[in-house]
Amino acid sequence: MSKVALVTGGSRGIGAAISKALQHAGHTVVATYAGNDDAAKAFTAETGIKTYKWSVADYDACAAGIRQIEDEVGPIAILVNNAGITRDAMFHKMTPQQWKEVIDTNLTGLFNMTHPVWSGMRDRKFGRIINISSINGQKGQAGQANYSAAKAGDLGFTKALAQEGARAGITVNAICPGYIATEMVKAIDEKVLADRIIPQIPVGRLGEPEEIARAVVFLASDDAGFITGSTISANGGQYFV
Repeated sequence: MSKVALVTGGSRGIGAAISKALQHAGHTVVATYAGNDDAAKAFTAETGIKTYKWSVADYDACAAGIRQIEDEVGPIAILVNNAGITRDAMFHKMTPQQWKEVIDTNLTGLFNMTHPVWSGMRDRKFGRIINISSINGQKGQAGQANYSAAKAGDLGFTKALAQEGARAGITVNAICPGYIATEMVKAIDEKVLADRIIPQIPVGRLGEPEEIARAVVFLASDDAGFITGSTISANGGQYFV
């Protein structure tokens, strides 16, 4: 049954793959983005998926944007919290601003986006919240104290909210991708990828954005109604929890 799905950071990378997969599954999809107008326009031209611009770090902007989407498209039944940024630095060089920007987007952004849709989902007795965390929220990563902390926080948020939503028909789950073949990862020097990154991955390759998207489609489906508070580790065997 078609539902309205909102994907944050949904016009590029893993987010774009998720948006397309949910659309292919029959849902009415809208996507948010924070800054790249050209990419958003190209994405909408390619897919027909409407895009809305705001920062998930701004609660008022999230609340206003969600009201606009629900007025124009319909009640949001599926929320994919995918938007994220990095501001990498070794901890002794990390600035308060680098810490704050990552926490505000990658962790507080989940609150900012989920809080405005939560009451409606409770009233309708149905909701699917899917949070895109990271392998580095599970194992940590040097140079990413801010990112790892935020992504680990996403998992705590997922587990706590799942308990609150269960009796209202709302499931809350997380996916932790490993190294995925996005523009950002493919921009890494080929020798670094070949010699240092891919050897850590038992399946011997990068993941594809579509592989993460297929997991999202399943968690958003009626078939996944008994799965909540769970974390799917999609990392090619690089790290086991």
